[in-house]
Amino acid sequence: MSLKDALATPEKKPIIVADCIELIDAEVSDKSGLSGMAIKAGFKAVKAIKPGLIREAVDGLMDDFVERLEPFYADFTGGGGSGSGSFGSFLSGQSAKVADALLGVTDARARNVDNRTIKKTYEKLRPQGEKNVAQAVPGRGRILDRYL
Repeated sequence: MSLKDALATPEKKPIIVADCIELIDAEVSDKSGLSGMAIKAGFKAVKAIKPGLIREAVDGLMDDFVERLEPFYADFTGGGGSGSGSFGSFLSGQSAKVADALLGVTDARARNVDNRTIKKTYEKLRPQGEKNVAQAVPGRGRILDRYL
């Protein structure tokens, strides 16, 4: 079974999206320092510009994210990690690679955004993106494990 077959069902997708939004809110809330302030300000600006945008984005990006995670899942189920516990743990062990794969999706989308404020905010935050996304991989992995 593919990761897409396991996760992208009409029953599971809305629940997974809601869990991801909770994770994003928690990750943003936990940020500190100057970069944390910038992330929080950018997140607040995006939410103010278009309420519901985070939900739309997560829902709209989920299929692409799952597609990018599919090779990791194939490695995991093909023996590259299935003996090491959960898929989430397997992903956590490769946080930088997972972050790079997921950011490939958002980078492609950001290039095509018409809203200048959203585009500028993404470009401003992107240099920290890989570190922040890599830090969130364990949480994403726990979410995926719940539904696999």
